Amino acid sequence: MVWFEQFLVKYPELAVFLAISIGYLIGGVKVRGFGLGPVTGSLFAGISIGQFAHVPIAGMAKSLLFLLFLFGIGYSVGPQFLQALKRDGLKPVLLAVVVCVTGLLTAIVIAKALGLDPGFAAGLVSGALTESPAMGTATEAINALPLMEDERARLVAHVAVADAVCYVFGAVGVILFCSVLGPKLLGIDLATEALKLEHELGITRTAAGVASAWHRFELRAYRIAEGAPIAGLSVAAAEAKFPEHRLFIQRVRRGERVIEASPEFVLSPGDVVAVSGRRETLVELLGQRAAEVEDRDLLDIPVSVADVLVTSRHLDGRSIADAAKEDWTRSLYLRAITRGSQNLPLAPGILMQRGDILRLVGPEAVVSRAAKRVGVIIAPTAATDFFVLGLAIFLGGLVGVLVTFPIGDMRISLSTSVGTLLAGLVVGHMRTRFPLFGRIPDGAVSLMTALGLAAFVAMTGLHAGPIFFSAIAEAGIGLLFGGVVVTLMPMFVGLYVGRYLLGMNPILLLGGLAGAQTMTAGMAAVQDRSGSPVAVLGYTPAVPIGHILLTTWGTVIVGVIAG
Repeated sequence: MVWFEQFLVKYPELAVFLAISIGYLIGGVKVRGFGLGPVTGSLFAGISIGQFAHVPIAGMAKSLLFLLFLFGIGYSVGPQFLQALKRDGLKPVLLAVVVCVTGLLTAIVIAKALGLDPGFAAGLVSGALTESPAMGTATEAINALPLMEDERARLVAHVAVADAVCYVFGAVGVILFCSVLGPKLLGIDLATEALKLEHELGITRTAAGVASAWHRFELRAYRIAEGAPIAGLSVAAAEAKFPEHRLFIQRVRRGERVIEASPEFVLSPGDVVAVSGRRETLVELLGQRAAEVEDRDLLDIPVSVADVLVTSRHLDGRSIADAAKEDWTRSLYLRAITRGSQNLPLAPGILMQRGDILRLVGPEAVVSRAAKRVGVIIAPTAATDFFVLGLAIFLGGLVGVLVTFPIGDMRISLSTSVGTLLAGLVVGHMRTRFPLFGRIPDGAVSLMTALGLAAFVAMTGLHAGPIFFSAIAEAGIGLLFGGVVVTLMPMFVGLYVGRYLLGMNPILLLGGLAGAQTMTAGMAAVQDRSGSPVAVLGYTPAVPIGHILLTTWGTVIVGVIAG
């Protein structure tokens, strides 16, 4: 073990990768559906390694990785941030502000009542409110305090200790509150309320799950028999007989000829028509009325699947059902809609927003024309715009240093961390206006956010490891119980404000509470117990606000407690 300790001390970069590896292993272990996750796992792994090896940690390496993470987070939520401030998304946004501010105020009261130093107080915020990035902003704020280097290092280590102590209940508390305690306090049955909301949105459940007329489709050929209801009608009139099913005639075989089906083309008995539509509809509706024909040449239609970024003002705020009435949506189907990193349920009542990604399916020409109306096709790219990436982080950090605000007798800068987060937000939002600006592949963003935070937290754990147990003894059991209060108080306040002041739907309210504390597992628990995905509609407007405010609280609470 002595050799191994010396090895880790000599090669600290390898100790970081070891902590990340062990952290992901720990984080992947789940007990009754709950797991620590890779970030907290990396923290505990770093603390454990730090028990027997005093691994030196370079401050520049921590800052570099953390800034990449913050930019990646801002870049990811940027397209949805301003849209979250509009229309029906305003209630979840206000809810997120209430929850985050309540969390900060509660943490300040608890920290002062327990006599916590700035490091313990910051870890209380990051752990109890389950926002690990607050550790980074707090660390930067502590390093800016007019203290001796040894004292600053001790306070930074306390951040990791308090986060580790408070995080477990922070995560479990949000999950249980959103899925069990919250519904009991509201006096609702999750499954019943979810079903009501689905009916309002136009979601239809089937035995196989949730489906709609804008979901998967197929192309099949049918022969028109003598006396068939559509014989003698134009293509447009025939399609109009089944408006709720969105069946479209793509081609017609008449004798040996294959004819493109224009709206005015008149159908005759004996024609074979290529019809596109939802698979269930084709099987259950047309399958009982017409003879299906195998006609490879007729069905040989180029079909395209494209992910399209919504940038059109014309579609912003319109429902799927309303947009489906447009002429340019003929033969076009919506397979999926993504907002942020979450898939939304497909339903006629869902409102589209700029920054959403629509997965469109249909004939190649139709998809190409529709994409021009919707926004821009997101073509896969392997190249990262490092010019924009580097300049944005530099300018964001510069603004963060120059912008200061008073706390007591001190002036605290916005910090390079918060400035970088805001820079990512701006670049992400600009993608909805200029889709080719600052392009970064999804895989690169994922690496920046996942590796950046995990490595930063692992290094923080390595730094805190040698003093972990002595620091816990110093903080006392009060830190653990204080974390419980900081976790639950915002949940209680948010629940009653959201329900009785904002008048939110209970399912959207519970999803919004999970989003306000950036706890995806909390939303997933609501979805699981309700048997419906609709809680995501409250989660997606709240989560970008939660990320921004809770990350900033690391700087704020250090300034308040130190002042």
